[in-house]
Order: sequence, then C-alpha cells, then structure tokens
Amino acid sequence: MLTDKVAIVTGGSRGIGEAIVRKLASLHANVALVYQGSKERAERIANETAATFGISCVAYRTDVSSFAATKALVRCVRTDFGRLDILVNNAGITRDGLVAVMGESDFDDVISTNLKGTFNMIRHAAPLLLRAKGGTIINISSVSGVMGNPGQANYAASKAGIIGLTKTVAKELAGKNITCNAVAPGFIKTEMTQDFDNEAISAQIPLRRMGSVDDVADAVAFLATSSYITGETLKVDGGIAM
Repeated sequence: MLTDKVAIVTGGSRGIGEAIVRKLASLHANVALVYQGSKERAERIANETAATFGISCVAYRTDVSSFAATKALVRCVRTDFGRLDILVNNAGITRDGLVAVMGESDFDDVISTNLKGTFNMIRHAAPLLLRAKGGTIINISSVSGVMGNPGQANYAASKAGIIGLTKTVAKELAGKNITCNAVAPGFIKTEMTQDFDNEAISAQIPLRRMGSVDDVADAVAFLATSSYITGETLKVDGGIAM
C-alpha cells in the first residue's frame, strides 16, 4: 500500500496516465494529476478518483517541456500536499514520419516533451525526494526506444534517451534511498493506437494481443512499492521485444 504517499503523474488525464492515477489512488496514494489538454476532463478525473478512493487528487495544467513551468508545478505540489514520494513521468507525444522527410519541428517537439520533459520533472522533484530521504521515480519509456521502429525516429530517440536518463539518475540517487526505473510499454490499446490494425499488430506479439492501460499501471504500481529495484527497464509488451 501507498497510504499517505504523494505521487505526481504527468500526462495523467488520459490513456496510460489516467490508469496510473487510478491505480496509485487505489493503493491509497494522494495524486497530483498533471495534464496539458482539457481542463474539464482532467478535473473530472481528479474529482472522480478522489471520491472513489477517498484520497486527495488535484489536477495541474503544465507544459512539461518548460523548465520554468515544471519548477512552478513542483513548488505548487509541495505547497498543496506538503511532500513528494513518487514521480511518474508519463507525458509524451508522437509526430511520426520517415526520417528522410521528417520536419525539424516534429523532431524537436517530441524530444522536448518526452525527453526534456522527463528531465525537467526529475530536476525539480529530486530536491523534494532528497529532503524526504527516499522516494521513487518511474519513467514511461517504450519498446520503440529499446528496438527502434520505422517512422518513429524522433519518438524512439526520445524513449531510448529516457532509458539512459533512468540509469544515470538511478546511480546518482541510489545512495539517498531513491530508486529510478523505467517502464517500456509495447502496443497498448489507447486513443493513440485506436486506428492501428489490431489483427496485424497482434500477429507480431508472442502473446497474440495488444496490452491494456491497466497492464502498464500494474507495472508502475509494482515499481512504486518496491524498494530494492533500481536502474531497470520493465517491458510490458507481450514479448514483442524479446
């Protein structure tokens, strides 16, 4: 259980992030739900989560690619909750295209949100975790960052970078009782994958099916409750990256 713990979940208003918010709340953690899209949706999810699980859940609109905005966010969470124990970096975007024709802005935007956004949050959250003398950081990577994927040079690069960042942060903070791990989902049923050919994709996966957002949330919860795993990348992919 995570009773009285405080977690930040970026990209928490839809898909995998929403499932993670609900999963941590079900373990009695209080949650700061970070979003950039619909305020109405984010606040609805926060209110429903708080009411369902009897915890505190507050929505914060933040652009994680901004160093200043993420600093302000962490300051607000500290003021509102008084502490921080768990950071889940889930916010991410895609701008798919073949590398030979990919626009510069498409590459830069994905790196800024996915990789730099993860750095920004860790940079500003680390002092709170250090002050608490312990905590955990969980970064959502992807199997695209493990094995590459045609048409996703920007996305794969950002997710591979997250794995390298995870290992480095794990080594830097291990002595302070702070763990840092990554979760690398494969093909997960979300709004981002709703237009994919489910049958064709499932044929590539050893378990012969796409994963669910709850599969990923369960992995995050496992790492959030573990005190002796750090620097690892846990693949949640049905075996596609074996």
